[in-house]
Amino acid sequence: MQNSFITDAINLKSYNLSESDKIIVMYSKQKGLIRGVAKGVKKPKSKLGARMDLLVANTLMLHKGRNLDTICQAEVLNSFYKTRQDIDKICYSMYATEVVHNFGIEEDPCSETIYNLLYKTLNSISTAQNKVEILLAVIKFQLKMMKEAGFSIEFDKCLCCHKEVKEETMYLVPSLGGIVCDACASHVYQNKKQLPYKLRDFFKQMAVNDFDQVGEYETKATEKVCMVTFEALKEYIIMKSPKKFNSTGILQELPQA
Repeated sequence: MQNSFITDAINLKSYNLSESDKIIVMYSKQKGLIRGVAKGVKKPKSKLGARMDLLVANTLMLHKGRNLDTICQAEVLNSFYKTRQDIDKICYSMYATEVVHNFGIEEDPCSETIYNLLYKTLNSISTAQNKVEILLAVIKFQLKMMKEAGFSIEFDKCLCCHKEVKEETMYLVPSLGGIVCDACASHVYQNKKQLPYKLRDFFKQMAVNDFDQVGEYETKATEKVCMVTFEALKEYIIMKSPKKFNSTGILQELPQA
């Protein structure tokens, strides 16, 4: 079909366009952020139907439009169906998609890497057996997504005196984008968080391990440690985000261990 293209994409957000149509915001493997009109999707007999639900990965055919593309066909790659049975999985999956929505761009040169990262994250959350496994997947996503966005966190050297920090007390300072040593922490830094070196090493391992890798720190991780790590990274991501977050308020309402 002339002026049409095919891409794999994950549904991030949707907006009503008319009584029967919706605009679907997606992150695609080939083009980064894209927006497409799903015509007639709200009708009971729509061929697109559930394929346009949030947190669904599809192979799509779209017709290129002047302002918005039109979604012509959709074939489900993964509906992450186990996520829909668990409120924790839903909320953390929505958070991950919002991070990609906030940092992703159209015609993104990193589109394939970010698409694969989000896909693996959603799949790992969906198949997780417990809250710790959900959090481990999201922590890995946070660290890897920030690297792709150009906001890697420095965990090896003090950002004040540039000394290598080993097995000693250090502080994570989100506004600086990394750690400062105990001596430099006497300076007034807002929101500094004491970071034991073993927790720092946990951050570092999560940054390099793939989603199917289970290292020493994964096997020892508790829900409390994972929540502290997740919250620190969430604060940093919100600070760097070019757009406001909506999903973070919902995460605050989830029961904690």
